[in-house]
Amino acid sequence: MEKRKSFFKRQKRVRGSLASNSSRVRLVVHRSNKHIYAQLIDDKKGVTLVSTGDLGKEIKGKKSNKTEAAFFIGEKIAEKAAKKGVKTVTFDRSGYKYHGRIKAVAEGARKGGLNF
Repeated sequence: MEKRKSFFKRQKRVRGSLASNSSRVRLVVHRSNKHIYAQLIDDKKGVTLVSTGDLGKEIKGKKSNKTEAAFFIGEKIAEKAAKKGVKTVTFDRSGYKYHGRIKAVAEGARKGGLNF
């Protein structure tokens, strides 16, 4: 139970700092035990611009482990963002610690051309 409390405290702290950058598009990452998903959300309009996850057809044969899949997801979301004309985003890690798969998504997105 204590781990869950600390997760929500961290989530609240991260989301609070994002409120000051509401002019930018938010790159939201969700992680489960098996999969990882990323989406770009425009909070002003209240719409999801693009989204991707490791269940898609483009990643089926390319992942060998979950961290490599997360890096590939970061690259794909950056590629889709470039098609929409988005270059600068705010990284919303949803309360997850910045290591492992969350860090791999961020590095993949940076390699793909997103700035944050």
